[in-house]
Amino acid sequence: MAEQDSSQEKTEEATPRRLEKAREEGQVPRSRELTTTAVLLAGTISLVLFGGVMANAQLEIMRLNFDLPREVIFDPELMFAQLGASFKEALLSLMPLFAVILVAAIAGPVALGGWLFSSKALAPKLNRMDPIKGLGRMFSMKSLIELVKSIGKVAIVVGVAFVLLSQMKTALLGLSQEGLEQAIIHSLTLSLWAAVLLSASTIVIAAMDIPFQIWDHSKKLKMSRQDIRDEMKDTEGKPEVKSKIRQMQQEMAQNRMMSAVPEADVVITNPTHYSIALRYDPKTMSTPVVVAKGIDFVAMKIREIARENKIEFVQAPLLARAIYATTDLEDEIPEGLYVAVAQVLAYVFQLREFRKGHGERPDYPRNLTIPPDMRKY
Repeated sequence: MAEQDSSQEKTEEATPRRLEKAREEGQVPRSRELTTTAVLLAGTISLVLFGGVMANAQLEIMRLNFDLPREVIFDPELMFAQLGASFKEALLSLMPLFAVILVAAIAGPVALGGWLFSSKALAPKLNRMDPIKGLGRMFSMKSLIELVKSIGKVAIVVGVAFVLLSQMKTALLGLSQEGLEQAIIHSLTLSLWAAVLLSASTIVIAAMDIPFQIWDHSKKLKMSRQDIRDEMKDTEGKPEVKSKIRQMQQEMAQNRMMSAVPEADVVITNPTHYSIALRYDPKTMSTPVVVAKGIDFVAMKIREIARENKIEFVQAPLLARAIYATTDLEDEIPEGLYVAVAQVLAYVFQLREFRKGHGERPDYPRNLTIPPDMRKY
């Protein structure tokens, strides 16, 4: 019982298949703090870089709209055209800021979890509507960690703001001594740089949140030993199914092998337990090839097909066992058996010529040369 319980504990790292399945369901590590930091920094830095251009564009739009000719003011169609043109110009002037923020909003999640679009993640999940589970999530460890992060974020931002105000105190008080236009420009500059520094302070929170999100994601995907065994069954198939597949594959291979027997030149036998069918074409082949081999029932089937196709038989027990043990189907015979196989094939080819009325009947091959290290088979 203890062993069964330990197998159910999720102590094993997620398998590649589990990670792939989780990704298909949209489960990847994400950090909202990283995305927030990226958007804030990109937005404030863009304001520093493009703020002057955008401000001038907005001022020009306001100047043109506050200085309209009389005929435009009293013509509704011209007023709507003026409004549309002003809106277009304002949008174009803000496009650089919007584009940078959009890129940052996409780059933040992609930087941690990679690019991912999953329709399963968009599907509604009814279990999230369960109020009991909702209360459980509210008082879970993750909620507590999120609360600590929020408090830490506020504390860091407030601390940085206090330091900034302390450092800018002299400059802020000096604004009252400057001219109106210069004071406005100076105050905007101070505000922009303060926004950049406050946004940069969130990097600390993101730097702590990223490792936590990776760890939390890995923890959620951990598997028990039973999960891994079940996955292996689903991936590789149940033992009885695998056995059936192997049986079918063997039958198909045997059928292909039997169909090649009629092309053989000779069948070397044990004489009862082993059958080896060899084919050799001196014009296209450098070495004889095994086209079929088998023992017991398969050997009998090979001999049966060979008799139907009038293929010669040679009884050579040592040679048959050696070829069977050392050579796979459709492979060339090993170099150590060249001499013995050559003696057999020479006998077969001379026997064919004799039956056609050419030459004398050849002697049956005996005392074939088998290397000592192959005689053990």
